[in-house]
Amino acid sequence: MYLVKTPWLLKKLYPQLVWNYNRTQPVIYLTFDDGPIPVVTPFVLKTLKEFDAKATFFCIGDNIKKHPDIFKQVQADGHSIGNHTFNHLRGWKTEDHIYAENFTKADEQHPTLLFRPPYGRIKRSQTKQLQALKPGLKIIMWDVLSGDFDMSLKPEDCLKGVIKHTGNGAIIVFHDSLKAFNRLEYVLPRALAIWQKAGYTFEKLTV
Repeated sequence: MYLVKTPWLLKKLYPQLVWNYNRTQPVIYLTFDDGPIPVVTPFVLKTLKEFDAKATFFCIGDNIKKHPDIFKQVQADGHSIGNHTFNHLRGWKTEDHIYAENFTKADEQHPTLLFRPPYGRIKRSQTKQLQALKPGLKIIMWDVLSGDFDMSLKPEDCLKGVIKHTGNGAIIVFHDSLKAFNRLEYVLPRALAIWQKAGYTFEKLTV
């Protein structure tokens, strides 16, 4: 079970996390989790370039290590980079010191002040610990979860859900992963075309 649109109550309960940005401006913040990997990440980069779109890539440290050339291309294209732990750890099921060590190991691959917890699962104690380790760290959640990881979801339905729930200032989660690729390949260019026609611009996250 997952919600495409993050409930306002959840955002209110965790105000120390970043869920969306300015609702008055027609700007969308595209984010991609789990890369960089062959085939999928290059497809995303090519598609973003076609729409003059910038995005933020929350990278798994181990994937940066395995695919340095693809990671360098993400940087060369002017996108921002976020930490997604080294081994895609689930915070709720991981001891705090192990979670912090894994975060630091990923940060050694590419230092950044942007972090997204895998699965969106992070304890309050882990939030405090990471922000103490890395002053100025922004923990980025999301406004819209595309569902591209859901292998039971038809690409057409994935597109409908993303378009329906996206508005000004939305932070949207996609995944540059093999699991998501069937839906991502269909949804991303079509969604970008629809949003661009509606007057949206696409910006990367900054600190």
